[in-house]
Amino acid sequence: MARNITVIPAKEKKTATNAPLATSHIRLAAYCRVSTDQEDQLHSFEAQVQYYTDYIESHKEYDLAGIYADEGISGTNTRKRKDFQRLIQDCEDGKIDLVITKSISRFARNTQDCLTYSRKLKALGIGIIFEKEHINTLDASGELLFTILSSLAQDESRNISENCKWGIRSKFKKGEMHIDASTFLGYDKDDNGKLVINEEQAPIIRRIYDEFLWGKNPQQIAADLERDGIKTGRGNTKWHTTTVISILTNEKHKGDALLQKTYTADFLTKRQVKNHGEVTQYYVTDSHEGIIDKETWSAVQEELQRRTDYMEKHHLQKYSYGDAWSPFIGRVYCGKCGDSYGRHSWKTRNRVQWQCKNHRDSGVLTCDNRHVFESDLEKGFVLAFNAIYSDKDAFIKAKEEQVATGSPLTKVRARQMIELIGQPPLEGFIPEMAQLIIDEVIILGAKEYKFRFLDGTVKKMKV
Repeated sequence: MARNITVIPAKEKKTATNAPLATSHIRLAAYCRVSTDQEDQLHSFEAQVQYYTDYIESHKEYDLAGIYADEGISGTNTRKRKDFQRLIQDCEDGKIDLVITKSISRFARNTQDCLTYSRKLKALGIGIIFEKEHINTLDASGELLFTILSSLAQDESRNISENCKWGIRSKFKKGEMHIDASTFLGYDKDDNGKLVINEEQAPIIRRIYDEFLWGKNPQQIAADLERDGIKTGRGNTKWHTTTVISILTNEKHKGDALLQKTYTADFLTKRQVKNHGEVTQYYVTDSHEGIIDKETWSAVQEELQRRTDYMEKHHLQKYSYGDAWSPFIGRVYCGKCGDSYGRHSWKTRNRVQWQCKNHRDSGVLTCDNRHVFESDLEKGFVLAFNAIYSDKDAFIKAKEEQVATGSPLTKVRARQMIELIGQPPLEGFIPEMAQLIIDEVIILGAKEYKFRFLDGTVKKMKV
């Protein structure tokens, strides 16, 4: 039996939802971008905007759908480009028929982003015209050429990034800093790019170092700066504890500079990570004038390390600086089992009691050291401090020897004790003084305590 073949003609292809009709004007949008916010680049940006405005208005077949422009933003990632994202959204909303841009590198230097967004728009029937490369993504041959050229654009971005890294690291080798001084509290840059002290901001830095060594914790310092309306390097009035600690540990405040603290891990995402030895670092001594003298800076670092060691010794998760209302917090320990003492307040009895945290375990007595009343701790502190006056001259002589030969922190603590012992003996408990000089209190019994001060002085007292 002979086969019978029926020809079924192809149907005429329907126009995509967003594709322009042949008889209608094409709604053309332009996308512009410059890579940096430098003045010459911003002139280029303005020129691009004006060029596309004139271009679209001079072609009768086009209607201006909008000029979308991002200035001073890198092209390696599209997430931070607000106008780019607005352009894509308007395309999805059917407001645009065609997009025009100067080149692939202006659109994106990330191959994945290039392909993702061009295909997304192509699926909507929207083409992208790249003037420099003479590509229209709706053309049959455009896809392959576009893929190749977008990869080259990404490689161009990588080369630029590598060249920038080389330039910056070459400066580091010469001891030249690469820093944005506009947000660096205490310093400005002169015409030669060298750090110079900002005399209006420098007292803030000195205040932070001084208050820290006199017993204030970073949280207190931040709160006081905020209360006084002092602005951060970024001009904010909100201070964070981490900001204060960052200032206390920054070597630039003593006139030195550690270069290459961070590095760019990925040129596409611009992700900055801390340098833990992956990239060569350079330490420059006396690179500029310091706000803080080197001995004071070293004393602060010693104190920070002392607190770290203190936490390890007592198995603490964080260091307690104590509070003016209760300077013993985090500093009272059991003389029998070594565990810390906890504070308990009974408002109805108007009494505050301290007890070993290892006193009972699941109801079973595990440490028989006695509880103590906070009023007795306060009396013990006054007695311990005033006991120094019994041989005041010898004490001062020993402290003066420490000032002459001790470490930076030892010198600071010795000077502080000389200053305090120069005042009359205590007539009552002063919480602020206790917070300043107490290192730890060892409970030997209900009425017997051993006080260790931060300068190393140890006094055993009965109350």
